[in-house]
Amino acid sequence: MKCQLRGVRWFPVDRREIGITSFPTRTDFHQADARMATASKERSFIQSLLGLQNDVLGRKKILTGGSLIAFGIVAVGWYKKQQQLKEARKKAQSAPKSDEKEALAAAPGANKRIALNRQFYEQLKGLIKIVLPGVKSKEFFLLALHIGFLIVRTFLSIYIATLDGEMVKSIVDRNGKEFLWSIAKWIGVAFPATYVNAMIRYLESKLSIAFRTRLVNHVYALYMTNETYYRIGNLDSRINNADQCLTEDVSRFCSSLAHLHSQLSKPILDVILMTWQLARIASKKSEGGGLVTSSLTVGVIYLTAKVLKWIQPNFGRLVAKQAQLEGDLRFVHSRLITNSEEIAFYRGHKIEEQVLKSSYLNLVKHMNHIFTTSIFYTMMEGFFMKYIWSLAGLGVISIPVFFYEKPELSAVITTDVISGRTQDYITSKKLLMSGAEAIERIMLAFKEITELAGYTARVHDMISVFNDVKNERYEKTSIKNGEEGSKKDNIMDKRGTLEESSEGHISFKGVPIVSPAGDILVESMDFNIKPGQHLLITGPNGCGKSSLFRILGGLWPTFGGHVVKPRNRDMFYIPQRPYLPIGDLRDQVIYPDTPADMKSKGIDDSELNSILDWVNLGHIRSREGGWDAVNEWKDVLSGGEKQRIGMARLFYHKPKYAILDECTSAVSIDVEGKMYQHAIDIGITLLTVTHRPSLWKYHNFLLQFDGEGGWKFGDLNADARLSLKEEKTKLEQSLSGIPKMQTRLQELCQILGEDSVVLQKESLPSVPTEDQ
Repeated sequence: MKCQLRGVRWFPVDRREIGITSFPTRTDFHQADARMATASKERSFIQSLLGLQNDVLGRKKILTGGSLIAFGIVAVGWYKKQQQLKEARKKAQSAPKSDEKEALAAAPGANKRIALNRQFYEQLKGLIKIVLPGVKSKEFFLLALHIGFLIVRTFLSIYIATLDGEMVKSIVDRNGKEFLWSIAKWIGVAFPATYVNAMIRYLESKLSIAFRTRLVNHVYALYMTNETYYRIGNLDSRINNADQCLTEDVSRFCSSLAHLHSQLSKPILDVILMTWQLARIASKKSEGGGLVTSSLTVGVIYLTAKVLKWIQPNFGRLVAKQAQLEGDLRFVHSRLITNSEEIAFYRGHKIEEQVLKSSYLNLVKHMNHIFTTSIFYTMMEGFFMKYIWSLAGLGVISIPVFFYEKPELSAVITTDVISGRTQDYITSKKLLMSGAEAIERIMLAFKEITELAGYTARVHDMISVFNDVKNERYEKTSIKNGEEGSKKDNIMDKRGTLEESSEGHISFKGVPIVSPAGDILVESMDFNIKPGQHLLITGPNGCGKSSLFRILGGLWPTFGGHVVKPRNRDMFYIPQRPYLPIGDLRDQVIYPDTPADMKSKGIDDSELNSILDWVNLGHIRSREGGWDAVNEWKDVLSGGEKQRIGMARLFYHKPKYAILDECTSAVSIDVEGKMYQHAIDIGITLLTVTHRPSLWKYHNFLLQFDGEGGWKFGDLNADARLSLKEEKTKLEQSLSGIPKMQTRLQELCQILGEDSVVLQKESLPSVPTEDQ
């Protein structure tokens, strides 16, 4: 029997869907009608979303297809360009010129390729041992703390993605209470999340400074040991800009290392944990979907890494070259500032401007080359990371739904199922976005690794050269020709012996005077000096006078023979232009002592006052404001005052030997004599290079160079030498007028119309002998 009810519409209903488990009443029908209306609206909403998704997918296909076509065109063009460059290189390298070979041989490290190879990892390992000495160090504690915050940040990212899914689920379920609770949790987690982000950046900066401090202390110790700071620029040619290596290169290496740790550690952790979370979500909703989506993710990442690595330029070499060019530009500016007065007198600003512009244009040209080289790589990087990975992400989300969804979930579509799918979709999307960003950072880190390779190579090479110079292993670029070149090679390979004398005497036995470039100034030298034997050293410029002092002071190596010298504290060197350190007036006199050293020696300011009186600088104290006055002393003091400050240091330290290299050339003769006599009176033995005959009387031994490799050592009779000097001066004055007299004689002969017997001869008449 059929029963019909007016006003009631009949339709097929799944009892499980509308929640009816018994025979329906009129109230049940009204409730079912309301529920079905809601379900109909939800289906319409889902269908709209699916339609929008299909539309987006269609547009993505169009965009992807166009991108693939553009990529193909660019790839073909790039490949042809690379082939042309290879052919051009082969032609250029097939028959290199001889001067090109010499240039390549003379440039240390010119052909060195910086790449991510075993050499780079060995260099980086050695530097890491310096900046991270052990597990008990401050740097290791900062590193562990930084890693801990990175791990916490990853778990917070996963939790926030889950909260996003819960909020959307509560919206679909129209559950206001659950939505407000999700909002409260979301705001609550924002505070620790922002704190963790701030701490990550803070610890990265602290880690960079800690690395730099550790590395700076290490390289400074090398740089200031065994006069490496002097030898690196005068005896070795492998480092042109040590100041830049010690400052900018060290700073960039440490910043890059600390940033790279943060750039790699967190993204790798993000990829691992978020892939695991995505696989867990897929496994919960499907059978076998987790394995497929994980495999797809790994495959896309592997393919992207391979392609990007294949097309990546050698950023390490490019960065190292840029650092070198920046150092050259900095050196040119420094040279201009140092020699500004001479350049201004010569009006050489046009030439110097050309030098500055040339150095700058070389840097700009190289930077433009880097930018141009990066275009194709950046384009491909964006193509893979934004479009290919977006398609892969859609596949990760859709594959479990379309192919692997569990039967019990696909057979029933309820409000809970729809909201659950929406929650999983939002959570998965958030995780995918975070994972994609993490992978993108990892890919970008490859570029940073190559840049780190450039900084690593420069810092490692600097430390290697410092160690070589410390152990007296030098490499100096020089021009070598024939027998002279082989002779240089032979003598540069030899080493003499250096001994410190407890008795305080000086002895050279078979010691050659050789410049760092290998120029042999004197083949062998032998002499002995004892305390009280004041030595005067003479000779033309470039004969080896100052070179002798450098060997005696231990600044230059001995390339043979045996040298006996006093202890370093028993010798004091005063150059023509004394060094004036940063500090007060007291520091200028006691250098290189400190005020604490001065007090330990029992010296006070009253003794310094008497020292200034001996060098006629007593007025400096009142003029400059006392001993504690701080000034730019190289600009405040005149040339003569600077030289007298140098002599004041000599009287303060009272060494056994004083090496005086034209140190009083700007001082008046009377003050100069007063200072030399006082040095002798307080027991200082003088080794002097000077052109002033007035100083001969303060010496009793003479070492004379002839400028052609010869030398002579013996006693000095100052009076006899002065008389010979006076006779030489008179003869020079007499002979200097002869050319003028001959010219005048020619003029008189022309006026008188007569000849001259003197002019008819090619030279002056010889002195007549007794036979004549």
